[in-house]
Amino acid sequence: MAERHFAPDVPELRERWGGFTWDKAHAPEAARALGKYPDGRKASAVIPLLDLAQRQVGVETGTQGWLPIPVIEFVAAECGLPPIRAMEVASFYTMFNLVPVGKYHVQVCGTTPCMLRGSDDVLKACYAKGMKKGHTTPDGLFTLTEVECLGACANAPMVQINDDNFEDLTEESTAALLDALAAGKPVRTGSQIGRQTSCPEGGPTSLKKMAERNYDYRPQWADAGEGA
Repeated sequence: MAERHFAPDVPELRERWGGFTWDKAHAPEAARALGKYPDGRKASAVIPLLDLAQRQVGVETGTQGWLPIPVIEFVAAECGLPPIRAMEVASFYTMFNLVPVGKYHVQVCGTTPCMLRGSDDVLKACYAKGMKKGHTTPDGLFTLTEVECLGACANAPMVQINDDNFEDLTEESTAALLDALAAGKPVRTGSQIGRQTSCPEGGPTSLKKMAERNYDYRPQWADAGEGA
């Protein structure tokens, strides 16, 4: 896991982000999030507002986004929270970036299923593109982080890049994926071998007709029951 720490709260950071407020694109969504909770319970909106703030920072910086301390303080005020409470939430959940990241945040799962299925090869492909864990490439394009389970164990190894999962990876397919992103080309999310969601590799092993259409097996089961 990467270390979790806040970017230093230096004057330059305050100058850049001290006046943060919702822009026209994000203000309506912020209002909707706060509107879900009654007075006295606005603190419950802290996670969606932190996510929204990170996305706005991402738009402004051309990256995935991150949470400078002044931005966290703004969200805390919106929720009626002491700043330290919002900072506790931001530092707990790895979905929140506490330091600047690149345009593409490459989060490689290194937990046991992915490790056994080749996460080292995925990391090797990332290293070949000049990435280092916990760092952003000099061109600002990629940030590499090794994370714990991302919940796609059946399709290991996988990475999450910004909001999308890429599964069933090899060293070669990872390299091709990174090249496509760097070139601004469209990429296929999910399984990279054509697997449907988390079906067995190679396709279904039972109820195969359900993969073609909404096939009704019940008459066959009824006949089998009558003959028993």
